[in-house]
Amino acid sequence: MTSVTVHRPGPGAWMQLLVCEMRMVARDTAGLIVPLGLPVLILVMNASSAARQPVAHGRTALDVYVLPLVFTMVVATIGIINMPSFLAYYRRSGILRRLAVTPASPAMVLAAQVAVSVLQTAAGVAAAWVVALLVFGAQPPVDAGAALGVFALATASLYATGLIVAAVAPTPNSAVAIGLALYFLLGALGGMFGGRDSLPVVLAAIGEWLPFGAAVVSMSAAWSGSPVEAVHLLSLTASLVVGGVVAALLFRWE
Repeated sequence: MTSVTVHRPGPGAWMQLLVCEMRMVARDTAGLIVPLGLPVLILVMNASSAARQPVAHGRTALDVYVLPLVFTMVVATIGIINMPSFLAYYRRSGILRRLAVTPASPAMVLAAQVAVSVLQTAAGVAAAWVVALLVFGAQPPVDAGAALGVFALATASLYATGLIVAAVAPTPNSAVAIGLALYFLLGALGGMFGGRDSLPVVLAAIGEWLPFGAAVVSMSAAWSGSPVEAVHLLSLTASLVVGGVVAALLFRWE
């Protein structure tokens, strides 16, 4: 029996795919302006008054409430709206189906898109942080390690949620529509349009368990030096696991 050797793509192929993905994202003007510009706009609109309201440990409302919300908005916009629309486009156009018969697995496209989305997230967070730091005198979190850990977990959780959208959306337009609806639902329950205190008790509790609200509350705690509650970490972890499992079961390459 003759054995067939399958040559898997090497680092050069991965780098080329990443470059192609970055070019695709760069051409999507709206996909760049919304996740990078909108959170900065929200920051600027709220920073002036929030920067004058002390909260704890020398941190102001800007540090403890506005920045965690803005950072979560960046992650959620890219993970729930942008990334699923690209993956739905690749499925619709047959790119994933054609890749399935080559050494380059369709999973490479998924991994490359996630990597490029992480770069977008880093750019959006960095832009908001620079503006807050240089213009409004923002302060770093009291517990920087906890803040970074929570941010990483929240990013993974919201990306997993976005993969569910990518799995069920048949077209790019439907991916955007579903992503927007889910984004605003999670955001509204998580305090994006005002404090959760203004919501009914039941809705506020639900919002605190969902990934958007859990991310904001956990980062706020780390910023103010308060303990990050285990219930919020468990909520983010559960969202990550459930999102990954559901997306894996429902995702179709064509």
